[in-house]
Parts: sequence; structure tokens; C-alpha cells
Amino acid sequence: MNTTPLLKVQDLQVRYKLSAGFFAHRELRAVNDVSFELAPNETLGLVGESGCGKSSLGRAVIRLLEPAAGSIHFEGEDITHLQPSELRPRRKRFQMVFQDPYGSLNLRMTVGQIVAEPLEIHELAGDRSARENRVRDLLKSVGLLPEHSYRYPHEFSGGQRQRIGIARALAVEPRLIVCDEPVSALDVSVRAQIINLLQDLQRERGIALLFIAHDLAVVDHISHRIMVMYLGHAVEIGPAKEVTSSPAHPYTHALLAAVPKLRATSQTRTSISGDLPSPIDPPPGCPFQTRCPLVQEICRREMPPMREVSPNHFAACHVLP
Repeated sequence: MNTTPLLKVQDLQVRYKLSAGFFAHRELRAVNDVSFELAPNETLGLVGESGCGKSSLGRAVIRLLEPAAGSIHFEGEDITHLQPSELRPRRKRFQMVFQDPYGSLNLRMTVGQIVAEPLEIHELAGDRSARENRVRDLLKSVGLLPEHSYRYPHEFSGGQRQRIGIARALAVEPRLIVCDEPVSALDVSVRAQIINLLQDLQRERGIALLFIAHDLAVVDHISHRIMVMYLGHAVEIGPAKEVTSSPAHPYTHALLAAVPKLRATSQTRTSISGDLPSPIDPPPGCPFQTRCPLVQEICRREMPPMREVSPNHFAACHVLP
């Protein structure tokens, strides 16, 4: 695997301004100082509870959200502060597949028009005949039929609509696709089909994937590496099989405890109770300290740094050996 990063994110922050009255405003801290790299043709799985900042991070790295701080480098270029006019020609290099395939498709357009739209926006369509041939090839590549191009999204199942969304993302031949919970709204059997499709397309086209999900079993199946997020922070990142077999952070242990098929082999399971704290008013020190069964006094005072627990496996926890 190529070790030169396709995507390099450093100390990224995402904030949302919230109104708390006529004059007062509060701030929701969605992503806090998150850093990671993604290599060409690699899948990084991003996992955590709802509200942990996964989707905000995914949207920020392709500049669908404006970062509050930090830097984003794509193919060696700093895209953090590019203006919309500067970003537009670069957007064909990174695309997104959304959670809700029905809501992300224009219901008034045919499938052919939906898939062809990015080609037209980026002036890659050529003449009508070339555009139609390209659309047919894209539909076939995601397991749909050429004649489906004349139909509308409401005529398809959820899994088929997600295939349409993937075909649209592939139209401009991106180097990176951010998949934001792409299978969470689908039946279990259909989930496996979509995941297998993404893996096949990655092998064929050399695409990097940032795969966001709350289901650790799904993330483990598709990912080369896994990053675990909690309350806007990255708490663990490492090779997928190592994170799921030898988790270092108590929160990762708790996620694994909810997945019977994923068994940590070297450590005892831990569990958590209570609700996720509010990202508007997060606890001091370690973000996990209010729910951690191993909490110590230092956890309540100081944010733990990322430490390497084994080669290329990092975790942010004060109680690591």
C-alpha cells in the first residue's frame, strides 16, 4: 500500500454556533483537535455513538463544513481555507455517499440525469451520446441495468437507490469517497451487498474510503484501519484487526461488548453506563471520564494525549500500561 498520504488532517476542529437567547450564543464542539492520515486505496473506518462528531468530521474534510481550526491537506495541497470558486474544480477528486439514499437524490430527475449531473457540472460529459454511454457504464459498475437510467428514484428499493448514489459519486472518478453511514438505513442482507460493492470498486479503481458508521462489526469488515471517536475526540486509531482484537481504550472495549461476533482476545471486557455528555458543555479532562469504569483522579483534570500502544496503534487514555 502506498504510504504517501492522500488525505492528511491535523488538529481539526468543527464548531456550531447555537442561539441561547436574544443576545447570547453558545457553541457546540462537534470535532476537537482530530488528526489522522488516509493513504491511497485505503479504508479508514470511523466509529462511535450518535453525536460523537463522525459525520461532522467527514463533511469537514471535504469542505462541506467550514473547519474552525486545524488543517486539511488533500494530495499534498492545503484545502483548508480555499474559497468556493477555488474548491469547485477540486471537488471531483473527493465525493460523498450519504446515509439516506432517498433524501440525497433529486426525485424529479431520472436516474440517468442524476448520474450525469456531476459530469455536466465538471464539464466532463462530452456530447449526448458519450454522456449516455458513460451513464450506462456507471450503472453497470454498481450492479444496475442500463435501462434503469430512464426510471425515477421512487421506483427503486433502498439498496438500489444507494447504488445510484454510489454511481453518481463515481462519475467524476474521485480519489476519495466519504461514506456517511451508507448502510445504516438498509436491511442486513442488503448491507452486505453494498459493502461488498464498495470493496470491489475500491480494488478496481484504487479509491480511498472514509467509512463512517456506528456499527463496529460493519466497520471491522470493510476497514484497513479504524478510528474510534467519543464526544468529538479521537480516542483510538490503529489497524482494524488489532483494534477489535486488542482494544486499548475503555470506550472501544464498551463498543466491542455490544458486538457478540467481535471478541477481544487479550483483555477483559468493560462496560459503560449513563448517557453521552453534551458537546455543548463537555466534562473537563478526559471526555470519557464521566462513564469510564477505570476512571482515576487525573482523568478528571487532564486531557490524555495520544500514545502509541503498539506499532501504528494509538490510544488516548491515562490508564494505559
